[in-house]
Amino acid sequence: MTDLIAALLLGIIEGITEFLPISSTGHLLIAERWLGHRSDLFNISIQAGAILAVVLIYRQRLWDLAMSFTGRPAPAEHSPAHIALTVPEERDYTFKLAAAFGVTAVLGVVVKKLGFELPDQVTPIAWALVLGGVWMIAAEHFAAKRAAVMGERTRITWTVAILVGIAQVVAGVFPGTSRSGATIFIALLAGTTSRAAAAEFTFLVGIPTMFAATAYELLDVVRSGEAAHEDWTALAVAFAASTITAFIAVKWLLRYIQTHRFTVFAIYRFFLGAALLLLVPAGS
Repeated sequence: MTDLIAALLLGIIEGITEFLPISSTGHLLIAERWLGHRSDLFNISIQAGAILAVVLIYRQRLWDLAMSFTGRPAPAEHSPAHIALTVPEERDYTFKLAAAFGVTAVLGVVVKKLGFELPDQVTPIAWALVLGGVWMIAAEHFAAKRAAVMGERTRITWTVAILVGIAQVVAGVFPGTSRSGATIFIALLAGTTSRAAAAEFTFLVGIPTMFAATAYELLDVVRSGEAAHEDWTALAVAFAASTITAFIAVKWLLRYIQTHRFTVFAIYRFFLGAALLLLVPAGS
C-alpha cells in the first residue's frame, strides 16, 4: 500500500468517525496498526479538516449567534435542528456555549498538568467502545421516558452546558469513549430530550474546543521542529479527505437523528469492541 493511499484512508476514517458517536481516536489508534503510525502534525491536520467541515455546515448558525448581539433574530431554518430562538435566547445560548468551552479549557489544563496521557493499547479502547454502547442505550431510554412525560425539550440549561464541558474532558482522557457520544448523551440525561438539539449544542461547542486543542498541539509540533520532516503531499490528501467525509457524515447524522435513535451506533460499538477483545489475546 502506497503512503498516499494510507494517508487517504486515515483521512477518511477521521472524517467519518470524528462526529459520529463511535470514537475517532479509538478508530485511528487501531487503523494505524495496519496503515502505519503518523506524526503528531498529521493527526492534528486531519482533525482540523473534520472541524472545518462542521464550521462550513454551521456557518450561518454561527453568524446568527454572533449577530444576536446586534439585536437581529435568527430564523429557525438557519439551525440544522430547526430551533427558533429570540435574540435574548440566542445570546443566552451563546453564553452557555462559552461556559461549556470554559469548563473544558480549565479542566483540560488541569488534566494536562497532572500528566494524564491517552493509553494507546487496543484493550482499553475495546472496553470503552462496549461500555459507551451501554451508556448510549441507557441515556436514550431514560431521555425517551422523560420526553413521554414532559414532551420534547430543546432548551439547553446551564446544567447541561456545564456537564457537556466536563464530558468533553472525560472523552479526551479515555479514547474509545467518543467526544460526540459522551456529550450528546450527557445532554439527553441532563434534560434536553431532543436528539437534534443535543447534537447541535455539542457540535457547536466542539468547534472552539477542538480548534483550541489543535492550536495547542500545533505549537508543540512547531517548537519541536517536527514539521520540517513532514510529507506535505500525504498530509494535504488526508486533510482534504477528512474535510469532505466529515461534511458528508455530519450532514447525514443530522438528518438521521431527526427520525431515528442512536441504537445502530451502540450495536456497532458492541460488535467492534467484542471483536477487538477476542482478537487481541490471540495476538492479531
